[in-house]
Amino acid sequence: MLSNSKTRQTVNTQMWFPLRLLNLYRITLAGLASILCYSDSIPYPLGSSNFNLFYTTSIVYLIVGLLNVISIKRQAPHFKSQVYAHVLVDIAIITLLMHASGGIGSGIGILLVIAVAGGSLLIFGRAAILIASIATIALLSEQIYTSWSNPIWDTNYTQAGLLGASLFATAILAQALAKRLHESEALAEKRGVDLASMAQLTEYIIQRMQTGILVIDHHKKIHLINASARNLLGEKRSNEATISELSVPLMRQVEHWWTHPNDEPQPFKSSESAPSIMPRFAHLGKDNDSGTLIFLEDMAAIAQQAQQLKLASLGHLTASIAHEIRNPLGAISHAGQLLAESSNLDKSEIRLTEIIQNHSQRVNTIIENIMQLNRRDRSSPEEIDLNQWLASFVDDFCLNEDVLNSQIHHTPTDEVNIIRFDDSQLQQVVLNLCQNGLHHGDQDSLPQLWLQAGIVKESNIPYLEIIDNGKGVETALAEHIFEPFFTTAANGSGLGLYISRELCESNQAHLHYIPDASPDTIRGSCFRITFADPRRRQVI
Repeated sequence: MLSNSKTRQTVNTQMWFPLRLLNLYRITLAGLASILCYSDSIPYPLGSSNFNLFYTTSIVYLIVGLLNVISIKRQAPHFKSQVYAHVLVDIAIITLLMHASGGIGSGIGILLVIAVAGGSLLIFGRAAILIASIATIALLSEQIYTSWSNPIWDTNYTQAGLLGASLFATAILAQALAKRLHESEALAEKRGVDLASMAQLTEYIIQRMQTGILVIDHHKKIHLINASARNLLGEKRSNEATISELSVPLMRQVEHWWTHPNDEPQPFKSSESAPSIMPRFAHLGKDNDSGTLIFLEDMAAIAQQAQQLKLASLGHLTASIAHEIRNPLGAISHAGQLLAESSNLDKSEIRLTEIIQNHSQRVNTIIENIMQLNRRDRSSPEEIDLNQWLASFVDDFCLNEDVLNSQIHHTPTDEVNIIRFDDSQLQQVVLNLCQNGLHHGDQDSLPQLWLQAGIVKESNIPYLEIIDNGKGVETALAEHIFEPFFTTAANGSGLGLYISRELCESNQAHLHYIPDASPDTIRGSCFRITFADPRRRQVI
């Protein structure tokens, strides 16, 4: 809407500007004639036949020109009406000035060519011929009136006819020129609208790209930056003038690339809590002083794509293996159940059947967990209010797990905490972490859990922490807890934390173990889920 308004304003300016110039010429001509008459130094033959008529007509012409300034500025009456009125006044005034100066021989009649040319350029179509006809009739009328009122004066109908023919030729040429000008203006206007639309489309696409985009000059001044780049760099302000004010690590990367353009760029972090970013650079010109285009890619998103490809193949393989194992396992489990129902078994044989059942269930659990790996890429992220979700989860967890409300401490954030995550997968991840927390909590008193939601101030990234009051994870084991099939429990499968991290990765989130560094607290292990910035979603 704003673009259309600007376009109409530009068209109006282009339409009225030539009329304003023509009126300026009119004021200059009338003012010069009036000054010459007032100074009594008017050259021959101006006003030679009737000085008073010449002087009066010049003053009237000047007044009309000044009044036209007001009408042109107000753009009232209509453009065509003003053009017709101005041209007719010009023809009448110039004819009177010519008559007061001795007729067509004075040479003033040549000014009619300018009046006809100006009117023909401003009025497109056959009106140009009409203007030339009126001017020619005015010329011939002046000659007829002169020969009738003063028979002794020499009349020159031949010169009047030639000037009239010149007026028609001028009108025809001006009409052709006006047609070309109108076509050029229409084409320029169309191209201008197309360019404006293309510029808006380009800006729309750049601002909504998941890839961060920056454009800087050789002085490191920022000329363009999109929302994704600001989100990746953890910057909310919009008044940075140079890249050094935006991100010092990125500035160092740019300076290194300017010096060593063949070196591969290295990932960097704008802050400790910000995601790892891979920069790419390109020159916008051929010389070194031209601008630099910077692409910023979220390494987490790239790693997620690679992980999805890897797990897609792994999922098909594990699903096939699990399916092949499940059939004989079911037969073994069923045979063990039938054997346990026999009345001829002694205690040692009954114990053996229990071992068969227990390990069959354990293997089946492992198979179920492996089958979940094949469902990892089926996440459907949606916007979730983390505070409301946690309140509902705590109630359901206490009810289903037979846990006291006093054992779960839910600390919501005061800020609006919207995340993007698959609801069922988030339920599975937090449930697994809470079950592990209760299992490894302080069993001597009462296991406790703290669920704390918040937002990282530097990067505006939401997070959720699940903390227990246990002894924590030994330093030697901490780096292995997310590996598949790694477990310290006798009956554990070692896939719980691995699957939880994979589910987080499929939702562009990260699951980390953070040892509690405070010696004065009873809290032990802390698992933090760092969610993706909810603003960085694909909107096209």
